[in-house]
Amino acid sequence: MPADAPPREDTDRSHRPNGRDLVAVSAGVVLLTAASLVGWAIQRANGSLQVNWPPLLGTWDPRFGPGTPAALTVAVLVIAYGPGLATRLPWRAFLLTTWAAALAWTFSLALIDGWHTGVAKRLTTKHEYLSVIDRFTDIGTTLRGFSDHIVIGPPGNWPAHVAGHPPGATLTFVWLDRIGLGGGSWAGVWCIVVGGSAVVAILVTLRALTDERLARRAAPFLALAPAAVWMGTSADGYFAGVAAWSLALLALAATRTVRFPAAAALGAGLLYGFTCYLSYGLTLMAVPGLGILLLARTARPLPFVLAGALVTPVAFTLAGFNWWEAYQELVVRYYQGAGGVRPYWYWIWGNLAASTLAVGLATVAGLGRVFALAPRAVRSTRPAREPSTPVLRLAVLVLAALLAILAADLSGMSKAETERIWLPFMLWLLPATALLPGRRRGWLAGQVAMALLVNHLVFTGW
Repeated sequence: MPADAPPREDTDRSHRPNGRDLVAVSAGVVLLTAASLVGWAIQRANGSLQVNWPPLLGTWDPRFGPGTPAALTVAVLVIAYGPGLATRLPWRAFLLTTWAAALAWTFSLALIDGWHTGVAKRLTTKHEYLSVIDRFTDIGTTLRGFSDHIVIGPPGNWPAHVAGHPPGATLTFVWLDRIGLGGGSWAGVWCIVVGGSAVVAILVTLRALTDERLARRAAPFLALAPAAVWMGTSADGYFAGVAAWSLALLALAATRTVRFPAAAALGAGLLYGFTCYLSYGLTLMAVPGLGILLLARTARPLPFVLAGALVTPVAFTLAGFNWWEAYQELVVRYYQGAGGVRPYWYWIWGNLAASTLAVGLATVAGLGRVFALAPRAVRSTRPAREPSTPVLRLAVLVLAALLAILAADLSGMSKAETERIWLPFMLWLLPATALLPGRRRGWLAGQVAMALLVNHLVFTGW
């Protein structure tokens, strides 16, 4: 089958969007419009949303910058040549090229605000991790007292992002500083480069669980994701990269498509354990992880995964940090701040609108196709039922990521800012674009337009 043909399991053989795609996109537009109009009404009435440009955390700031021509150039090149190169390049060259394109896209978007504001300054503000580096002169002592400074009130409480995450996040930047890579520039580059590698991890996972053709079809959309607006520069991009490689290693171990599957499973566990100490909410990455085991129909990697996953918790516990105690303190801190003011009833669906901007309407169209395949996809995971296919397995993987997002949404601990906070989950929705028919350059252009509009019109930083 030609690479630009729609998937075999999809009954739509046209190279144009079908009615299902248009309905999905229309639903996305309605959701965005409603979230904006209702959000503005609430914000003007009582300010309880605690955001200046609902449903996004940002301020209206139309501008151009040095990254503008670079972003346009990257977008044109990927739209024009990306789909063709994705079908022809050898696998390793394909992965490196996709990663390079994703990095070029993310750096270009960040540089719309210039290097200082767009990259170097992002992680050095009063809310961010680098503002407390000097408090980690004795890491052991700081870890033992970490939970004492989460709740607002006692002297020396942590700034928002430090308090809102386990110490693995802050320690990353402490370690970078210790090896001579201190300051906002190195921290920003670290987050973008590691975060950009998530696209490679996703492609590796797709190849292992579905097939190479679907991975290649998804690649241009991963490279030009609107989510890159928040990948550059935020620590959540870094978290997304670590979490993605945990799932990729698990997929390789479960499908035994790597020389040493036990080592891959152990690595998956190590990264998952560390992921849980980067962000409390990323414990939910276990949901797509279980989806991978379900698709591979095996539990063989689990002992190695669990062994690896225990390493980080044991190390931090022995060092004096209690994860569960800190999380309980965080819940108190969360409701002391904006989380205690923001209305749950709005953000339960407003979060999804913000996520729509981050994944783009092409992904929404792909999700419409995933929902149509969902009954067959779920049935195919059961023993002795209809055989699974690459497209059905892709649908299961995307549905698992959606389930994790739903759990995060219902928890009430993600009210607003999900365009950034949910990056580790949202990137796994982008493969749904592989189900769209044709060469799909129009869909890619739509993704680019959304990212450029958001980045040029709204300043999205803390």
